[in-house]
Amino acid sequence: MTLLFDGIASGLLLFLISVGLSVTLGLMNFVNLAHGAFAMLGGYVCVVLLNRLGMPFLLALPVVALVSAAAGVLLERLLYRRLYGAAPLDQVLFSIGLVFVSISSAHFLFGSQQQPLQLPPSLSGQFHVGGADLGVYRLLLIVIGLSLALALQWLVARTRFGATLRAAVDNPRAARGLGLDVDRVFMLSFALGSGLAGLGGALGVEMLGLDPEFPAKYIVYFLIVVAVGGTGSIQGSLYASLLLGVCDVAGKYFVPQIGAFVIYAVMVVTLIFRPQGLFGRRAAR
Repeated sequence: MTLLFDGIASGLLLFLISVGLSVTLGLMNFVNLAHGAFAMLGGYVCVVLLNRLGMPFLLALPVVALVSAAAGVLLERLLYRRLYGAAPLDQVLFSIGLVFVSISSAHFLFGSQQQPLQLPPSLSGQFHVGGADLGVYRLLLIVIGLSLALALQWLVARTRFGATLRAAVDNPRAARGLGLDVDRVFMLSFALGSGLAGLGGALGVEMLGLDPEFPAKYIVYFLIVVAVGGTGSIQGSLYASLLLGVCDVAGKYFVPQIGAFVIYAVMVVTLIFRPQGLFGRRAAR
């Protein structure tokens, strides 16, 4: 029960960080390999707010999300929007360049050491259920992750904004002809993805750690979630994150000799039988 609980918490943390990449890559068709930089930004903002300014942890979380979203809007307006129609290789090379810039900036501002984060006592304890010791902080991750997953699914599938986003991606020219503000929709979508990444990065400091190499270290995990879940599917990203989180925690506990290899094995097996991902659309023949 403890392993399952920790695996679900780990999976939902992975979902919080990677779902923004699912939005930009799957819904906006933009290959943003610098997505982890926004998660790292959220982590450092959270550390500064808690350790230097003394802000309460739960109050710092919305501030982190807003700062990360604002950074996403700034970069989208100044840089990303110029590459929406570019070839995927151009987008990959550009975003990789941003990864190295973010790593160097973090080294300069904060040094190369791991950043400490002291959780409040109310989130540091455990509670007992059925003979198992479950962490309060992991319960918080589960509650936040599931709540945001439901909210995102509703936003994309049930609202005018979601319909506008899908129309803007499928045919931008027709969408503009119908009077839709495509640029504004893309800006808000990028802000949403960046804000979620920053929030996930802040929540992940306690479990994943935080250092300047964060964007390069975890980008593979975020890409695996999008690939296994299916690009553009919020529901797919959620189920993929849960599957990978539980398998990763169980694998490291039962077969620690192979470490994180389990998550890659799950990806390979899944894509063999479902090349388009769990909830991806099959390519038309």
